[in-house]
Amino acid sequence: MSRPITLELDLGALNHNVKQIRKLAPRSKILAMVKANAYGHGLVPIARALANSVEGFGVSCSEEAIYLRRAGIKQRIVLMEGCFSISELPSLHSYQLDIVLHNSRQLRFLTQQSFAKPVNVWIKINTGMNRLGFSYQDFPDVWQQCQACPWINVMCVMTHFASAHKPTEATTLRQIKQFEQTVKHLAVEKSLANSAAILTQPNYLADWIRPGLILYGVSPFSNTCGVQHGLRPVMNLKSEIVSVNQLQPGDSVGYGELWSAPDSRRIGVVAIGYGDGYPHRAKNGTPVLVNEKLVELIGQVSMDMLTVDLHSQPDAKPGDPVKLWGSGLPVEQLAIRTSMFRYELLCGINRGGLIRMHTKESNDAKNDAKKND
Repeated sequence: MSRPITLELDLGALNHNVKQIRKLAPRSKILAMVKANAYGHGLVPIARALANSVEGFGVSCSEEAIYLRRAGIKQRIVLMEGCFSISELPSLHSYQLDIVLHNSRQLRFLTQQSFAKPVNVWIKINTGMNRLGFSYQDFPDVWQQCQACPWINVMCVMTHFASAHKPTEATTLRQIKQFEQTVKHLAVEKSLANSAAILTQPNYLADWIRPGLILYGVSPFSNTCGVQHGLRPVMNLKSEIVSVNQLQPGDSVGYGELWSAPDSRRIGVVAIGYGDGYPHRAKNGTPVLVNEKLVELIGQVSMDMLTVDLHSQPDAKPGDPVKLWGSGLPVEQLAIRTSMFRYELLCGINRGGLIRMHTKESNDAKNDAKKND
């Protein structure tokens, strides 16, 4: 593969983040969110790396779930949006999948079909997100229908927070109160906390937590980075300098001539652009690491290239490593500089068979693996 773009997964960091989450929620089981290609990190490599350290995985659709089963994943897999059509129901047994039940149409799918084996169901209650879930008024009837149906096995009841990423937002406490009032009399496992709530609501972690962003070492809060919460970034997006040019004072770079050299200086051309998922809106001054040292992006990001100012790196040359985000340069910093959603940056990486992926493990992870042999 000729282009030098690499998405490196630090499995040592992933293992570290799981341990940090366990410290925060020692009595809760982990349903690891790996939907959207594990937030851009790669569905199968992440699930395999987590297989011995979490109790289950959350995916967005049956295709993701089946992909994991065929890759050898044995843990519980939950379809977080449930079934989209009745034709998907046979796969629940074929691939041993749990489903989230969140509307009356899905309930009809389940109760009007006959199943030889139980179907594991997580009932979702809408407490204020107003996206998916039964209202608290409708929930008692839904619960009764599920209890009356011999092939429905209710594994858990759950809700989802709208504003847990805003620690001072009163909405989360209102949602917690509504959920507790709705299910307090039920002897069933419960799940409330996403990444932000795991960090901010230690008293309401319940039986299952659903970490997503923090698994990958990224903060769910707009004003912090993962490292401030004891996390380490799993994704390292890397490329190389492919050309070095000498500019004269006043020479401009790239489309639109958005940056001009204030004096005689060298610039580097890096093999990555918006076609690969790096944000087109990144402006002059956006941080980039060359040889693990900070430089600044200059000019307009192109489809498959961008340019950096090398005046602080006089010895930089073609072939030198470039890091766009990861260890030493948190993706949160790029999100702030570009006014982009950090989830979007991670999920937007376009491998498409053209970006290489490889994994690395820390020495601690390698030692742990040897102990388990």
